[in-house]
Order: sequence, then C-alpha cells, then structure tokens
Amino acid sequence: MVEPRLVEDYHGETASDRRIPRSLVIWDETLRDGEQTPGVHFTPEEKLEIATMLSDAGVDVINAGIPVVSEEEARAVRTVAAAGLSAKILAAARTVPADVEAVIASGATHIAIFVAASHVHLKFKLRMSQDEVRAAAIRSVRRAKEAGLHVAFVTEDTVRAPFDFVERLYRDVQAAGADRLVVADTVGVMTPLTFRWFLLEFRRRVRPKDLSVHCHNDFGLATANTLTAVECGARAPQTCVNGLGERSGNASFEEVVLTLESLYGVRTGVRTERIHEISRRVEELSGVPVAANKALVGYNAFSHEAGIHTHGILAHTLTYEPIQPEVVGRRRQMILGKHTGKAALVEKLKERGIVAPDTLLLELLRRVKSEAESRSKEDLRIFLRDYRALFEHPGISDEVFWAMVDAVGIRAVSA
Repeated sequence: MVEPRLVEDYHGETASDRRIPRSLVIWDETLRDGEQTPGVHFTPEEKLEIATMLSDAGVDVINAGIPVVSEEEARAVRTVAAAGLSAKILAAARTVPADVEAVIASGATHIAIFVAASHVHLKFKLRMSQDEVRAAAIRSVRRAKEAGLHVAFVTEDTVRAPFDFVERLYRDVQAAGADRLVVADTVGVMTPLTFRWFLLEFRRRVRPKDLSVHCHNDFGLATANTLTAVECGARAPQTCVNGLGERSGNASFEEVVLTLESLYGVRTGVRTERIHEISRRVEELSGVPVAANKALVGYNAFSHEAGIHTHGILAHTLTYEPIQPEVVGRRRQMILGKHTGKAALVEKLKERGIVAPDTLLLELLRRVKSEAESRSKEDLRIFLRDYRALFEHPGISDEVFWAMVDAVGIRAVSA
C-alpha cells in the first residue's frame, strides 16, 4: 500500500534547487505596520505581550514601532527592547536625524531606516530630489552604524521607482554600512513572475549582503510574492500576524511560515503549534476579527460539513486537509448542517457510545438538514450590520473630532 503524501514530487524539485537561503530570518511587523491597520492601537503593555509571544515562538526580529511618533510609542519600544527577549528588537526611523536619534535612545539593537524612492513619492510627498534622498539616506545609515546598531535600509515603493536610482541608492547605503537591504512592494502591485524578475535583477545589480522583502496585499498577492522572494534568495521575509497592516494588510505570518515549513520543507525556527494562540490574541488586542475562511487560523480552516468531505476525512485526514490541525495548535471540527452526511452522524454518536441502525440514522439526518435550513439569518444580519459600522469608520468619529477642535479653540476664518 502506498502511503498518502502531502505533495506529489512531480518534478523532483527541492528547496535546494531554488535560491532559498539556508538560514531564514522571520522578521515580524505586527507591532509597527500591523498597528497601522486603520483603527488599531496597541498599548506599550500589549506590544510587550505580543512581542513576548512572538519571541517565545521563535520569531527572529520584531519591529516594535517608530519611537519618534509619540512618547507612548517611545515608551513601548523601550519596554519591548528592555524585556530581554530572545528575538532581536528593531525600531524604525525615517531618514531624519531626530528619528534615528529616537531609535538610538530606545535601546533597540536593530534599526530599519526608510525613505521613499518612486517618482510619485518624491514629487508629491517628500518634495525631494533623488540626490537629496540619497544624501539623507547615507547620513542616517552612517549615524546608526556609529551608534552600533544593526541597520536595515528600506525604500518605500521600491518596485515603482526607476531601477537606475534604486541600484545607485542601495549600492551607496550598503557601502555606507547598511547590513540588510529591504525591497518593498508598498502598494502590492507585483505578481510572482514580475517580482521574480525584479529581485533577480536587483541581486545582479546591487549584490546585497542580506536581502529582505516587505510585501503588501492590495491585490491579495502578498504571501505569494513573499514566497517568490524567498525563492530568489531573500533571507528575511517580513510578515504580520493575521495579515494585518495598512489598507489590505501585509504578508501573513501564519501563511508564510507554514507554507515554508509544510510545502517547501524549510525550517523557519518558528514553533508552529503556537501560531493559533498568537493569532487569537492579536485578534483580541487589535479588534480586527479573523475571517472565518482565513487560511490556517480562520475558524473554518479545519472545519468540515459536506458529506463527501467528512467521509473522506474520517477515512484519512489528508483527503481534505493539507496538514494536521495540531501543527498550528488547532483542532478539527465536524460541523452538522445542511450538507452533513451519514458518516458524520455515525462519528458524532460515538461520543456517547451509540450505534444506530440505518433507518434511524436516515431519520436523524433528515432532521439535522431540516433544522439547518429552517434557521433564521436575522442574527447574522444584525452582526454584519454592526461589523460594517465598526470598520467603515474605525478611527475617531467626526463628532469627537469636531468637539476636540472646539476645545482647542480653532475657529473658522472668513474669506
């Protein structure tokens, strides 16, 4: 008898046939980019709790935030940096002296220095020339290195910037001492094929000592693009728990890690059985619900209702599950509903040691289906209405904002 396999080896290709680095660095951005999800705010104590869970699970680098943002953010970074976690604690800074000094003062051992690179950002946001951006980047990298920090250099919107400028800028900052170079798909416009071309060309031109990628999910491709980057030699993929982040979020921590572990056969160092616990806690602290059909950590990820599926699962779990739920700290669920089959009822009755004849099983099955089909959807409609209201305006309401304007004493000026 042939044992079931997770993936058929059609081509004989292994991780070593690609350019996957031998030792990956899982760089998590939940506390920085994840917190930039509209309406999300973590207190310093909450950041420490999440950072501790990530570190204990084996995450290598944790971005604790941007200390120059506020005193509370600075306290959060200091708190996480001083906690003695096994993960390396990183803080982020623009190519602005005050930002870099704030990171140096925070106690973080790693810094991510970022600046925009594309025409649209330079012209409309920064109002800086390429030469000005280059000078500020080199100055910031040198200052951080003088302070003894491990320096990652990031450009926003790397993939939409002129490649000649990207090449020159990254070569210069690496010569100035940058330890790790980060390519960012800031608005998620890359596809795996185009990203592969970009990264291989980047490696050929720049020859980075250490490469990282930061991918956004605007078109739902963040995880796929991140995995493509790892195939192209990126050593430090960046992730966010539950795929949190600006707009549609970032590459999902759980998706990237489990795909590397289960489909690529690459050891990430992450204790995957803790992923579900981390996901649920971040869901609670962020206030952003995990979608029911979210890969690996969604409520339905290991749930089965259809009769054909439950029958297959009961015969062998690999029929309709790619991995065992325990790998991510989950448990399998057999859902009784409209699509339930007789095999699921037989299994359910075993919980009380009951064996029933077919005639009674068929009657029980008829009643289960009838009950499922007759249930009102009103509770679901109420939930969806409240959910939409919460996330259509997740920040401070207009009412509260205008009350603040009045309290500050700002008044309209007549034309």
